Formats: sequence, structure tokens, C-alpha cells
Amino acid sequence: MTSPNYKDLVLFEQILRTAASINAVDQLCQRLKLKTRRGIYRIPVVIWLMIYQRLQSKGTLSEAVHFLARQAVHWKDQPHICRRISLHRISTRTGGYCQARLKLPTLIASQVCDHIFAELQQRMQVPSTDLARPVFLIDGTTLRLAHERELKRAFPPGRNQHGENHWPTMLLVAFHDALTGLAMRPSWGAMYGRKNTSEQALAREAVQRLPSDAVAMADSNFGIFWFAYEVQQSQRDMLLRLTPERAQKVLHSQSLRPGRRRKVQWVASEQERRSHPDLPSEAVVNGWIAAYQNPGKKDEILYFFTTLDLIPKRILAIYKLRWNIETDLRCLKRTLELHQLTSKTKAMVEKEVLMAVCAYNVVRATMYMSASQVGLTPRQLSFSASQDAVMAAWPYLQRASSQAEFDQEIERLLEVVAQQMLPSRSGKRSYPREIWGRGGHFAFRHSPAKGANDAHILPCEF
Repeated sequence: MTSPNYKDLVLFEQILRTAASINAVDQLCQRLKLKTRRGIYRIPVVIWLMIYQRLQSKGTLSEAVHFLARQAVHWKDQPHICRRISLHRISTRTGGYCQARLKLPTLIASQVCDHIFAELQQRMQVPSTDLARPVFLIDGTTLRLAHERELKRAFPPGRNQHGENHWPTMLLVAFHDALTGLAMRPSWGAMYGRKNTSEQALAREAVQRLPSDAVAMADSNFGIFWFAYEVQQSQRDMLLRLTPERAQKVLHSQSLRPGRRRKVQWVASEQERRSHPDLPSEAVVNGWIAAYQNPGKKDEILYFFTTLDLIPKRILAIYKLRWNIETDLRCLKRTLELHQLTSKTKAMVEKEVLMAVCAYNVVRATMYMSASQVGLTPRQLSFSASQDAVMAAWPYLQRASSQAEFDQEIERLLEVVAQQMLPSRSGKRSYPREIWGRGGHFAFRHSPAKGANDAHILPCEF
């Protein structure tokens, strides 16, 4: 393995230390005219402790406070830190940190999330597809929240034939870089209730935060005219999969052989205009419809709508990257334990989501730096194993007493992460894809009258 050069180490140090530095946060607070908190739990410290919590398997307040108390002895020479650190008078009680989390402005957390993404996106330049442009994947998921009155009002639970569900549900939509895995600040809303929203409506908001040269790619759930029109209005290119029925409507029932494409003008249907009355009467989306035979199912034809002037074979090769969003959301929800949030207020839930995205991007940055040193792509490394390596190295990075010691720990971290390669599974699946069973469950309870009539008690034999 080639050791990372000094320039790369400096860039990585800037990612870890200055993405939410005290100076950057103070300037942000001054620009937003917000008061900064003094003392031990200043805003940058709270942000990094929340990131540390999310990366830890246990992730409790107590664990974060004990980590701070252990590492604070290495900060006593820094003048901007509270005087109690130099006197070794840091309490390990969680009350102060809990109050600091509650007082952290959501706007600051949102701006820090955007800042970290922008810094990493600028530095993490991966040799991309033949487009030579970043491709961003979008998809939605749901998060389960705590059963609290405020959260039930903001994110109402769903209902079924048995009544109202127990857990409030948040609908979340996020854009991820197809090659590096970096996640943009997500958009969220209520999935159920009177003020519920849809994935397409949340995606409309998220599209505005995409880099200007990005290509938005999505599955058939987003392959509707309204979303395509919004992407076109943002002056960004797109690659959307269409259902066969919608493709036939756009083609005006004209046939399109697999391996061919046709230039079309996509016009909104009457139903779409009723659903979105704000659409202008002259709204139209210009692009191409391409057809390609599904490599996995010979009797299925895939249809794509795109504003890119590419042949169908190249379109299919790029669309194969879309599956990465599924594994990215799994890492964000399951590996970082975001699928079940325990915060009790709407503001804290939103800050937990934002800090989870920051933590996710810190791991992705580490994977990128490590992969670039050994000639791999970030997608070839395991996210879970890389997260474990980052957490193992975190205390040593914090207590580094010199620049040389910090660089040595970074080099050691990158060497460890480079060894966490995923197995190559290029062969065909040896078994058909099926839905896994739900597992065993207890028998349903019957009424006593019905049970007495239906039961046949047999005498016991001894």
C-alpha cells in the first residue's frame, strides 16, 4: 500500500477538524444573528458529540459525556475551551449536554450538514461514468418515532382495519451520490394524516439543493410528469425509469423496439393537471424515451426517460447504479440506528436526522480517502467495517499532541479501512429472489364462547 501524501492528509484533516470548527460555527451564528453558547458545550462540541453518539453502537448521552471528559484533558492548552477543562472539573452527568442538545438551533444543524456535504463533494472527485458529471440517486424511506404527543401531531401514525398504529411515522427523501455514496441534507414530512406529503413533493424541495451539473436519477415511482417538469425547471438533467403504461402514453401508443430511442415531448395528462393545478398550461418536458430489454428477464422491456443524448446501452449501464441508493439507505437506517428514534420532540428528531447524515458522510469520506490510496472505488469497501475502524481511531485522533502524531494515526486508519473490501459477487444469483418469511408468531386469541364450542378436550392417558 502506498502511504498517503501530505496534501491528502491535510485535506482529510480539514474534513475532520474544520467542517464544524468553532470559527466556522461562530461565523455562521453571526451571519444568522444567533447567540452562541459559551462554556464546555459550545455548538461545535455538541455537534461532534452528536455525531459520535450516532456512530457508536450504544449511542447514549452518558457515553458521549464520558468520552468528552476523557478527551478534554488534551484540550487544556486551547484558549477557546472552557476554563473548567484546565482545572479538571468536568462533570460526567448528562444534564448539561442534554440541555445543550435541546438549545442547539435546528438551523445551525441544517447549515452544518450542508457545509460538510459541500466540502466533501468538492474534495471527493471519483472518476465517474462516461458522463464526467456527478449522478445523484433519489429514493424515500420511513423512520419510526417515539410515541409522544408532539410527534403524533407532527408525524401522525398510520391506520389500518384494526385502528390507529402506535408509532408516529416520518417520510424521508434523500439524494445520494451514485459513486461516493455521499448524502445530501434530506427532506422529510408526515406520511399520514391530513397534512401528509408524498415522496415526489419532498423530492421537489431536495432537487433545488443538487449541484448545478448533477444528473438526477430515480426509479418509476418518480417517473411522472410533475417531477420531471420540476427537475427541468431547476435546469438539471435527469434519468427516470417509466412504467410500460406511462411510456406508452408518452409515445402516444407508438411502438419502440428494444435498443432504440425516440425524441419526445412529454405533456401533462388531465389527471396530472387535476392533481397539480399549479402546472402552467404550456408545461412540456423535452427529452428521449429509450427502450431496452431487461437483462434479468428476457420477457420484460425497460423504458427510460432522459434529457441526456445517450444511446440506450449507455443509459442502461448508468441506470445500474441506481441500486446503490438501497444499500445507502440501509446503512443510514440500520447501521447508524436511525430507523427507530427515541427523541421526544419534533426539533430533536430533526436534529438527530441531520447529525446522522453528517456522521454517515464522515465515514464515507474516510472510505473515499482509503480507497483512493489503493486504486479502489469507495463502493468496494464495507461501510459497517469502515465505521468500526473510524470509531476505534477516534480517541487517538482527538488526543494527538502534534501534527506528526495526527498524521500517523490518519495513515493507520486509512490502512485499516483499505482492508475492509466487500466480496466480489459478479456471478448470477444461485437462488431466485423471494420475500423472506415473517417468522413464528403466537396464535390468535379466540373468544371464550367460541373456544368452548370448538374445543374438543381429549382425556389424558397415564
